[in-house]
Amino acid sequence: MALKIIFMGTPEFAVPSLNILQDNGYEIAAVVTATDKWGGRGKKQLIRSAVANRAIELGLPLLQPESLKSPAFLESLKSYRADIQIVVAFRMLPEAVWAMPPLGTFNLHGSLLPQYRGAAPINWAVIQGEKETGLTTFRIQHEIDTGDLMFQAKLPISENETAGELHDRMMVLGAELVLKTVRAIESGDYHLQKQDDALASKAPKLFHETCAIDFAQSTEKVHDFIRGLSPYPTAWTTLNGLELKIFRSTKQHAQHNFVPGTILIDNKSYLKIATLDGFVEATELQLQGKKKMGVKDFLNGYQVS
Repeated sequence: MALKIIFMGTPEFAVPSLNILQDNGYEIAAVVTATDKWGGRGKKQLIRSAVANRAIELGLPLLQPESLKSPAFLESLKSYRADIQIVVAFRMLPEAVWAMPPLGTFNLHGSLLPQYRGAAPINWAVIQGEKETGLTTFRIQHEIDTGDLMFQAKLPISENETAGELHDRMMVLGAELVLKTVRAIESGDYHLQKQDDALASKAPKLFHETCAIDFAQSTEKVHDFIRGLSPYPTAWTTLNGLELKIFRSTKQHAQHNFVPGTILIDNKSYLKIATLDGFVEATELQLQGKKKMGVKDFLNGYQVS
């Protein structure tokens, strides 16, 4: 008898995992996702999550609780009598939820746990200049991202790859890992391994204020910081009192006498900023109130004195 699954997820990252389970004939009893949010211009448009949209397209029952602890939600969840719950990019679950299914609740995490536990593992792996990252499925327990490991898959990070590009590769590989996990649970042929807490590192949530670029670091670190926050939440600095977001950069290692953070510009083709041991050249950027664009288009329409 096929497993009955509750799927939990919110953003685009989770959609391939939902798709692969549906495509392989598993019974998705219900999908749990975030509530609809008001957004768009003037916040007048009700926006559904990517997972909610896909669940509706597939005709799956959809649960969007305000609170994961509400008795009404817990009763509804229990009524589906799921064998397991699969979680991909959702929020922290209370024990009443993750302990409900008899075969457990399994999460897909965007790092090689115990490295980069937390809300932003993909961003932090790039920010820290890692050459390799991966994905992990694990059984959820009390402390966030600390459960026993099931499967892992590795993939390389290239030196100019952005967090967004890595995200898109990882969500495809992640779906395959979710399918492998569910098949193993179904067969009962798997072994869980405890995490080594001594090897743990953190990937905390990123906020706008922590995305300000500190140019008094090496060129390598500044470049990694920029690509690790691209396209969101985006590294930024200021230009003539306005916020300047930088989405892409190139590295230039060179000795100089400029104060880190000094902007050098020719008003035609380049905008580069001094670091501790060279420069980063912004190649894709967005000035406050303007659209995102390449540096030449930016300089064509904005003369910097």
